Amino acid sequence: MALRAALLKSIWYAFTSLDTEDSGKVSKSQLKVLSHNLHSVLRIPHDPAALERHFSDDDDGPVSSQGYMPYLNQFILDKVTEGTFVKEEVDELCWTLCSKKNYRPDTPRVLTNQDALRLWCLFNFLADDKYPLTLVPEEAEYLLRKVSSVMTVELSCVEFEELQSRDALSVWTFLELVNAAAASRDADAESLSMAVEKVYREMVGNVLKEGYLWKKGHLRRNWTERWFCLKPGSFSYYASEDGKECKGVIEIDQNCCVEVLSDRDGKRCMFCVKTLNKTFEISAPDSRQRQEWITALATAQRLSASGRSSLHEELKARRRDQREERERRHSLREEETRRLQELQEEREEQQLELKLLKEAQIQTRVSQKEEEKRRSRQQEELQSALEKQLLQAQEARANLRAEVAVRDLEAEHQRRRIRELEDLHHRLQEALEQQIRARQEEETYRYTQTRLLAEEEEKVKSLLALQEEQEEQLQQTQREKLELKQEMDKKSQDLSEAQQQLDKVRASRRRVDQDIVAAQRKLRQASTSVKHWNVQMNRLMHPIGPGERRASSGNLLAPPVRVPSVSETESRPPTKDQQNNLECEDNSSGENMDCGNNENTEPTDLEAE
Repeated sequence: MALRAALLKSIWYAFTSLDTEDSGKVSKSQLKVLSHNLHSVLRIPHDPAALERHFSDDDDGPVSSQGYMPYLNQFILDKVTEGTFVKEEVDELCWTLCSKKNYRPDTPRVLTNQDALRLWCLFNFLADDKYPLTLVPEEAEYLLRKVSSVMTVELSCVEFEELQSRDALSVWTFLELVNAAAASRDADAESLSMAVEKVYREMVGNVLKEGYLWKKGHLRRNWTERWFCLKPGSFSYYASEDGKECKGVIEIDQNCCVEVLSDRDGKRCMFCVKTLNKTFEISAPDSRQRQEWITALATAQRLSASGRSSLHEELKARRRDQREERERRHSLREEETRRLQELQEEREEQQLELKLLKEAQIQTRVSQKEEEKRRSRQQEELQSALEKQLLQAQEARANLRAEVAVRDLEAEHQRRRIRELEDLHHRLQEALEQQIRARQEEETYRYTQTRLLAEEEEKVKSLLALQEEQEEQLQQTQREKLELKQEMDKKSQDLSEAQQQLDKVRASRRRVDQDIVAAQRKLRQASTSVKHWNVQMNRLMHPIGPGERRASSGNLLAPPVRVPSVSETESRPPTKDQQNNLECEDNSSGENMDCGNNENTEPTDLEAE
């Protein structure tokens, strides 16, 4: 995840550099070129077909970073394997794309392009995974102090205070600040470059410590000066400082240990690194460097045991936690200060209210005393007035007793009169209630009668409608029979008689339903008779004689019997039996029995034929 986040930071700069109009979108043709270059530097097999499928549109319309992220994750970042590519080449590609657009310092350039690239990588390393990428002033100050500690020229406190006064810095603002600070101090470009390179190797390259040490051989047992490079989990040594020819790697894990050795063989400040298989004897230039190497080896062993690959990642996380803790404490202090201010204001308000209450209490006491004096005077006056009224009341009581006796007699007379009136009122009220109930019942009866009349009218209407429908059906049946059987005059007479009977039925309301049911029954019997007539006709058209058999193989030349169709049957003139059946359809219910007898006699006639 750390490698993926670091690659994504560099690619983000490359994407934003292609956005020439600062609209957050990049043309598809530029993204195709960027994707091809990323496949090359990351040593990933390039699949042009997948690229074309993702950007299937023919136009070169703009694409936002969110639209490019699915392709970037699926076809590039998900296929990256650590150790198969050089991270510096990816950084150099992205730096080349973004520096042309954004790195234009106002002051004369003190930093070389390589130094700016390394500072850009250091900035990305220290920046949080929040886009757009920025660096808090504390992290920028830490990086500048780290670089200035290696150089002979240090930044002043004024410059650090100016850095603290700023908000979060972008990488281009940070590079301008470094350029301006180096130009104002007349810093040597070479020393600045060496300092930046050392800090870059330490923080980005995860180099805990490097330098020349003397190492004792295992076979020849001679002492050789080697360039040692310590990283978490590995202690490598090279033939020279350029690091091109690696002579060996010592694995630093939980099974190795570092011990201090006494001076011997003309070497001093010695220590050894013991592994499971070998023991490496090493000599440092002085005791201070030996102690630094031993401390660095202990740090590498601790990082390897905890599964971490970078010391500065751990330090960055600690600084971030410390910043969050400081911000939390600052917010708590501000909250406490605000609460104290609120409590102070509330206390002042309470004191003011207490003072007002005391003044109001004093005024209340004075007013109470005056009120007591006034009440005492009023009570004295009231007592004297009451004594006079008492005398007058005694005199009035005697007069009232006489009046009360007279009024009691009048009241008794009035009570008797009231009782009589109440009885009369109850009787009148009962009579009124009876009248009201009678009127309500009358209204109920009238409403019921109206509803029954309405229902009767609706039934009459429905009966008339049914009669009209029956007439229409009868007329339609008559037309069909006249068209099919033009010679059935008797049928027309019977239909006219049925029409007269229906006219008579209209005059009698009680027999309407029975006549309608009878008419419907007649229709069903007529349809049954027609069906029966069709069956009889079919039988008449194909009579079967006695002793008749199916055509045998020797009678193949006999003419086939053709079955007449329904249309041919209807087009033929009706026979005598058919006329009898049609006459039976128009007769009354009593005549239906005769038709049934005629139908029963038909098989006998057929047998005779």
